[in-house]
Amino acid sequence: MIRAFVALPLPDEVRQTLEAAQAGLPAGRPVAPENFHVTLVFLGEHPEPVVEDLHHVLEDVKAPGFAVKLAGVGVFGGAVPRLLHAGVEAGPELAHLRRKVARAARETGIEVPSKRFIPHVTLARFPKEMPGEDLAAIQGFVARRLDLRAGPFPAERFALYRSTLGRNGAIHEELADYPLGRA
Repeated sequence: MIRAFVALPLPDEVRQTLEAAQAGLPAGRPVAPENFHVTLVFLGEHPEPVVEDLHHVLEDVKAPGFAVKLAGVGVFGGAVPRLLHAGVEAGPELAHLRRKVARAARETGIEVPSKRFIPHVTLARFPKEMPGEDLAAIQGFVARRLDLRAGPFPAERFALYRSTLGRNGAIHEELADYPLGRA
């Protein structure tokens, strides 16, 4: 079984900016810079032949390249945040690419939930329960990083990744990449 997802990889200079933004994180577990990406579709666990079939369908996806900017820092999870993220600004091309990737996954029998797509880069994950002082510290941390900016940078490709869960978080391995700019 392969735990997989499809995402936009980030250039090194953007990874460095995001790594610097993690400095002083008061709680939670920071994501390793080599794991920074913009998820298009999380696929879950599937047998290797299904992932291989998806790879072949993704090779035929045609979409234009586009510019991406990162703007601000926020949390998902409401009163008890689950993760810290950098916001992603991109035009309709990003949503268009996501729809094409989701359609490709469905063509190979992979169920893709139809939930709202909020593009982001995960910077840290938080435990299920946190003391009040950690929650307050995270709110302050986020407030000090609302002006985070990176880019614009060109999205010239997207990639299929394997995600292996480990004791210290996931390890992501790029399995294949697909060029953009073939509209």
